[in-house]
Amino acid sequence: MLIGYARTSTLEQVAGLEAQMRDLKAAKCERIFSEQLSSVESKRDQLEAAIDYCRDGDILVCTKLDRLARSVADVVAIEARLRAKGAALHIMDPAMDTSTPAGRLTFNVLASIAQFEREIMLTRQREGIEKAKLEGKFKGRKPTSDARKKRILELHSEGMQPTAIANLLSQEIGSKGKPMKICRRTIHRILSNK
Repeated sequence: MLIGYARTSTLEQVAGLEAQMRDLKAAKCERIFSEQLSSVESKRDQLEAAIDYCRDGDILVCTKLDRLARSVADVVAIEARLRAKGAALHIMDPAMDTSTPAGRLTFNVLASIAQFEREIMLTRQREGIEKAKLEGKFKGRKPTSDARKKRILELHSEGMQPTAIANLLSQEIGSKGKPMKICRRTIHRILSNK
C-alpha cells in the first residue's frame, strides 16, 4: 500500500499543501496524512500517525525530502523505523525509493555523507576546544546546578526537602524561556557538599 505524507510550514501555505496532496493522489497513494506546522516543531503528529499506519510491504511517499525531515539524520531515523516495520520510503523529488536496490544505494550514500559531515564537525569542535584550553580561553560551561546552589541552600534552610526543592526549581523558567530541570540527586550532592 502507498501511504502519503504532506506538510507545509505555515497555515498560509494552503496552495503548497494542496499541490502536495494532488501529487500524492497522482502517485496512487491510498491514504494520505497531512499537517501544517514547521518541521522544527517537536511533535509532528500526522508523521507519527503515517509511520504507525505503515505495515510490512507498505511504502511511505513524500513529495520532497524537506517536507519529511528536519535533517539528513532525521530522515535516516525515519527510514530505519520504516525498515524495522518492513516498509520502505519513497521521496518523489529527488527520486529515491528505498524499496529498490538503486534507491537503497542512493539513500545509503546520503546517510554516509551525513555521518561523515557530523564526524568531521565533531573532530573540528574537539580540536578547537583543546586549542582554547591550551590558550586558557576555554573553561567549559558553568554547571547549571552551581548557578542555583544559593537558592537550593536557601530553600533547604527553610525546611524544604530535596524532592520538593527539585519539583519547585524544575518549574522555574530559565533564560531560554524553558523550565530548568534539576534532579534530586543533584540537590543531594549540593547539600552534602555545602
